[in-house]
Amino acid sequence: MNKRLVILGAGGHGRAVADAALKMGYRTIVFLDDRAMGRCIGFPIAGPLDRAEALRDGKTDFVIALGDNRLRRRVAMGHDLPWARIVHPSAQISPFAELGAGTVVLAGAAVNVCARVGRHCIVNTGAVVEHDNVLEDFAQVAPRAALGGSVRVGALAQIGIGAVVKNNIAVGMGCVIGAGAVVVKSTEPGGVYVGVPAWRREKGAAV
Repeated sequence: MNKRLVILGAGGHGRAVADAALKMGYRTIVFLDDRAMGRCIGFPIAGPLDRAEALRDGKTDFVIALGDNRLRRRVAMGHDLPWARIVHPSAQISPFAELGAGTVVLAGAAVNVCARVGRHCIVNTGAVVEHDNVLEDFAQVAPRAALGGSVRVGALAQIGIGAVVKNNIAVGMGCVIGAGAVVVKSTEPGGVYVGVPAWRREKGAAV
Protein backbone atom coordinates (compact mmCIF):
# COMPACT_ATOMS: atom_id res chain seq x y z
CA MET A 1 0.00 0.00 0.00
CA ASN A 2 1.59 3.25 -1.15
CA LYS A 3 -0.67 5.66 0.72
CA ARG A 4 0.36 7.45 3.90
CA LEU A 5 -1.93 7.28 6.94
CA VAL A 6 -2.31 10.24 9.29
CA ILE A 7 -3.71 9.23 12.69
CA LEU A 8 -5.34 12.01 14.71
CA GLY A 9 -4.55 11.04 18.28
CA ALA A 10 -1.39 9.44 19.67
CA GLY A 11 -2.81 7.83 22.80
CA GLY A 12 -3.50 4.18 23.49
CA HIS A 13 -6.25 3.92 20.92
CA GLY A 14 -4.02 5.64 18.38
CA ARG A 15 -1.35 3.04 18.94
CA ALA A 16 -3.88 0.23 18.43
CA VAL A 17 -5.05 1.87 15.21
CA ALA A 18 -1.45 2.15 13.99
CA ASP A 19 -0.88 -1.53 14.74
CA ALA A 20 -3.95 -2.47 12.69
CA ALA A 21 -2.90 -0.12 9.88
CA LEU A 22 0.55 -1.70 9.68
CA LYS A 23 -1.03 -5.12 9.35
CA MET A 24 -3.28 -3.77 6.58
CA GLY A 25 -0.18 -2.74 4.64
CA TYR A 26 0.32 0.93 5.49
CA ARG A 27 4.02 1.64 5.84
CA THR A 28 4.09 5.41 6.20
CA ILE A 29 2.27 6.53 9.34
CA VAL A 30 2.20 9.98 10.92
CA PHE A 31 0.47 10.99 14.15
CA LEU A 32 -1.07 14.32 15.09
CA ASP A 33 -1.76 15.11 18.73
CA ASP A 34 -2.46 18.24 20.79
CA ARG A 35 -0.63 16.99 23.87
CA ALA A 36 2.24 14.78 22.69
CA MET A 37 5.43 15.56 20.81
CA GLY A 38 8.30 13.56 19.35
CA ARG A 39 7.46 10.01 18.32
CA CYS A 40 4.81 7.39 19.04
CA ILE A 41 5.77 3.70 18.67
CA GLY A 42 8.50 4.83 16.32
CA PHE A 43 6.36 7.08 14.10
CA PRO A 44 6.60 10.88 14.08
CA ILE A 45 4.11 13.16 15.78
CA ALA A 46 3.95 15.92 13.21
CA GLY A 47 2.09 18.54 15.25
CA PRO A 48 -1.37 19.27 16.69
CA LEU A 49 -4.69 18.02 15.30
CA ASP A 50 -5.40 21.26 13.46
CA ARG A 51 -2.46 20.54 11.16
CA ALA A 52 -4.41 17.80 9.40
CA GLU A 53 -5.53 19.90 6.43
CA ALA A 54 -1.93 20.86 5.71
CA LEU A 55 -1.03 17.18 5.26
CA ARG A 56 -3.70 16.56 2.65
CA ASP A 57 -2.01 15.77 -0.66
CA GLY A 58 -4.22 13.31 -2.54
CA LYS A 59 -2.06 10.38 -1.45
CA THR A 60 -2.85 10.41 2.26
CA ASP A 61 -5.63 8.75 4.25
CA PHE A 62 -6.79 10.04 7.62
CA VAL A 63 -8.41 8.44 10.67
CA ILE A 64 -9.43 9.83 14.06
CA ALA A 65 -8.11 7.71 16.92
CA LEU A 66 -9.79 9.40 19.89
CA GLY A 67 -11.76 7.18 22.25
CA ASP A 68 -14.05 9.98 23.46
CA ASN A 69 -17.07 9.80 21.14
CA ARG A 70 -17.97 13.46 21.41
CA LEU A 71 -14.41 14.61 20.87
CA ARG A 72 -14.18 12.34 17.85
CA ARG A 73 -17.34 13.92 16.45
CA ARG A 74 -16.04 17.43 17.07
CA VAL A 75 -12.79 16.71 15.26
CA ALA A 76 -14.60 15.00 12.36
CA MET A 77 -17.02 17.89 11.96
CA GLY A 78 -14.08 20.31 11.84
CA HIS A 79 -12.34 18.65 8.89
CA ASP A 80 -13.28 17.57 5.39
CA LEU A 81 -10.70 14.85 4.78
CA PRO A 82 -10.51 11.44 3.04
CA TRP A 83 -11.33 9.27 6.05
CA ALA A 84 -10.00 5.71 5.97
CA ARG A 85 -11.70 2.58 7.25
CA ILE A 86 -9.18 0.72 9.42
CA VAL A 87 -9.91 -2.98 9.80
CA HIS A 88 -7.45 -5.32 11.52
CA PRO A 89 -6.85 -8.37 9.29
CA SER A 90 -7.97 -10.72 12.08
CA ALA A 91 -11.41 -9.07 12.28
CA GLN A 92 -14.27 -10.97 10.64
CA ILE A 93 -16.34 -8.66 8.46
CA SER A 94 -19.26 -10.05 6.48
CA PRO A 95 -19.20 -9.07 2.81
CA PHE A 96 -22.83 -8.07 3.36
CA ALA A 97 -21.98 -5.66 6.20
CA GLU A 98 -21.40 -1.93 5.73
CA LEU A 99 -18.71 0.17 7.43
CA GLY A 100 -18.88 3.96 7.36
CA ALA A 101 -15.97 6.25 6.58
CA GLY A 102 -13.54 6.70 9.45
CA THR A 103 -14.66 3.58 11.29
CA VAL A 104 -12.12 1.37 13.08
CA VAL A 105 -12.55 -2.38 13.66
CA LEU A 106 -9.79 -3.89 15.80
CA ALA A 107 -8.29 -7.35 16.27
CA GLY A 108 -10.62 -10.32 16.65
CA ALA A 109 -13.83 -8.33 16.29
CA ALA A 110 -16.78 -9.62 14.25
CA VAL A 111 -19.27 -7.62 12.21
CA ASN A 112 -21.87 -10.02 10.89
CA VAL A 113 -24.19 -10.17 7.91
CA CYS A 114 -26.34 -7.12 7.09
CA ALA A 115 -24.90 -5.10 9.99
CA ARG A 116 -24.54 -1.38 9.26
CA VAL A 117 -21.82 0.52 11.11
CA GLY A 118 -21.90 4.30 10.73
CA ARG A 119 -19.16 6.90 10.33
CA HIS A 120 -16.27 7.17 12.80
CA CYS A 121 -17.41 4.27 14.96
CA ILE A 122 -15.11 2.04 17.00
CA VAL A 123 -15.62 -1.73 17.16
CA ASN A 124 -12.92 -2.65 19.62
CA THR A 125 -10.87 -5.79 20.23
CA GLY A 126 -12.93 -8.98 20.27
CA ALA A 127 -16.29 -7.18 20.12
CA VAL A 128 -19.25 -8.85 18.40
CA VAL A 129 -21.67 -6.86 16.26
CA GLU A 130 -24.23 -9.44 15.20
CA HIS A 131 -26.48 -9.68 12.16
CA ASP A 132 -28.73 -6.76 11.25
CA ASN A 133 -27.24 -4.45 13.89
CA VAL A 134 -27.16 -0.73 13.26
CA LEU A 135 -24.45 1.40 14.88
CA GLU A 136 -25.14 5.06 14.29
CA ASP A 137 -22.34 7.58 13.75
CA PHE A 138 -19.67 7.96 16.47
CA ALA A 139 -20.88 4.97 18.49
CA GLN A 140 -18.39 2.68 20.20
CA VAL A 141 -18.42 -1.00 21.20
CA ALA A 142 -15.69 -1.75 23.75
CA PRO A 143 -13.53 -4.91 23.93
CA ARG A 144 -15.39 -8.21 24.33
CA ALA A 145 -18.81 -6.57 24.29
CA ALA A 146 -21.47 -8.53 22.40
CA LEU A 147 -24.56 -7.26 20.63
CA GLY A 148 -27.29 -9.77 19.77
CA GLY A 149 -29.11 -9.69 16.46
CA SER A 150 -31.03 -6.62 15.29
CA VAL A 151 -29.65 -4.29 17.98
CA ARG A 152 -29.65 -0.57 17.24
CA VAL A 153 -26.99 1.56 18.95
CA GLY A 154 -27.67 5.30 18.81
CA ALA A 155 -25.20 7.95 17.76
CA LEU A 156 -22.47 8.67 20.34
CA ALA A 157 -23.50 5.71 22.50
CA GLN A 158 -20.88 3.61 24.26
CA ILE A 159 -21.14 -0.10 25.05
CA GLY A 160 -18.71 -0.90 27.87
CA ILE A 161 -16.14 -3.68 28.16
CA GLY A 162 -17.74 -7.12 28.28
CA ALA A 163 -21.30 -5.79 28.18
CA VAL A 164 -24.04 -7.85 26.54
CA VAL A 165 -27.05 -6.40 24.72
CA LYS A 166 -30.00 -8.72 24.05
CA ASN A 167 -31.31 -9.04 20.52
CA ASN A 168 -33.91 -6.54 19.23
CA ILE A 169 -32.86 -3.88 21.76
CA ALA A 170 -32.38 -0.18 21.06
CA VAL A 171 -29.59 1.63 22.94
CA GLY A 172 -30.45 5.32 22.99
CA MET A 173 -28.37 8.14 21.55
CA GLY A 174 -25.49 9.11 23.82
CA CYS A 175 -26.23 6.26 26.21
CA VAL A 176 -23.43 4.63 28.24
CA ILE A 177 -23.63 0.93 29.04
CA GLY A 178 -21.27 0.06 31.88
CA ALA A 179 -18.67 -2.70 31.84
CA GLY A 180 -20.20 -6.15 32.22
CA ALA A 181 -23.80 -4.93 32.09
CA VAL A 182 -26.53 -7.09 30.55
CA VAL A 183 -29.10 -5.02 28.69
CA VAL A 184 -32.46 -6.75 28.29
CA LYS A 185 -34.67 -3.70 27.62
CA SER A 186 -34.25 -0.70 25.37
CA THR A 187 -32.57 2.28 27.02
CA GLU A 188 -33.33 5.99 27.09
CA PRO A 189 -31.11 8.51 25.30
CA GLY A 190 -28.30 9.86 27.45
CA GLY A 191 -28.71 7.38 30.27
CA VAL A 192 -26.01 5.45 32.13
CA TYR A 193 -26.87 1.78 32.64
CA VAL A 194 -25.04 -0.74 34.84
CA GLY A 195 -25.63 -4.14 36.39
CA VAL A 196 -27.27 -7.48 35.58
CA PRO A 197 -29.88 -6.89 34.35
CA ALA A 198 -28.90 -3.32 33.50
CA TRP A 199 -30.61 -0.52 35.36
CA ARG A 200 -30.33 3.24 34.95
CA ARG A 201 -28.00 5.19 37.21
CA GLU A 202 -27.93 8.95 37.64
CA LYS A 203 -26.66 10.54 34.45
CA GLY A 204 -22.91 11.09 34.59
CA ALA A 205 -22.25 8.45 37.26
CA ALA A 206 -18.96 6.55 37.03
CA VAL A 207 -19.11 3.21 35.26
